[in-house]
Amino acid sequence: MHRVLLEKPTWLNSIPAHKTLMIACLLMASHEAKSWEWGGEKFQVQPGQFVTSLESIRKKAGKGISIQNVRSFLKRFEKLEFLTNQTTKHGRLITIINWGSYQEKQFLPTKRATNDQQSSNKAVTPINNVTTKQINIYSRVIDYLNRKTNSSYKSTTKKTQSLIKARSNEGFTPEDFKKVIDYCCSQWMTDEKMVMYLRPDTLFSSKFEGYLNAAKRVNGSIPQSHADILKEHGFDITA
Repeated sequence: MHRVLLEKPTWLNSIPAHKTLMIACLLMASHEAKSWEWGGEKFQVQPGQFVTSLESIRKKAGKGISIQNVRSFLKRFEKLEFLTNQTTKHGRLITIINWGSYQEKQFLPTKRATNDQQSSNKAVTPINNVTTKQINIYSRVIDYLNRKTNSSYKSTTKKTQSLIKARSNEGFTPEDFKKVIDYCCSQWMTDEKMVMYLRPDTLFSSKFEGYLNAAKRVNGSIPQSHADILKEHGFDITA
């Protein structure tokens, strides 16, 4: 466990019971991909994930921790985007967001291990179809949007994850999301009518590529056609 934990606001602003549970969850999380069989089905968790129960977390945290402590911890720390908490018929899946940042280097998975995981089963099947890598992307994108717009959108909402996943599946990178956010903020932030659209369901919708191309044109990455230039200057090219 890395000492960076002591610098995190989630640690500094937490009550002792929540700090205990935070440490317990970090220690319970798998540091490598693990597979097992349950009810005739094969499951796999990635580094930073573990399947558990409220009672199991309480026991691991030790004396003085109640089930209510565990419930309030999971609810609060999910809002703070320290973890995601999903209940399934096979157990409770906990994913530590940005798990790697809390680990010493010797405990981080190797590139080979990551490739092996990708070539075998999907990240968590059938318990979950969202990988740790995807969760990290969601968190990075929304964190950047929040910082640029002084907002508090959550990366854990299904709609937000669905939008970002759809654009990622189309081949767009985290850097593309950053360009769209930068461009739209520069265009809309001072416009009272448009500033309200600086939100995930607008920026990452089907118009995402259009925003990205506009951002690239502003930066000179994509030259404008003569038709586009004429349109932007008010000429009617339909005649």
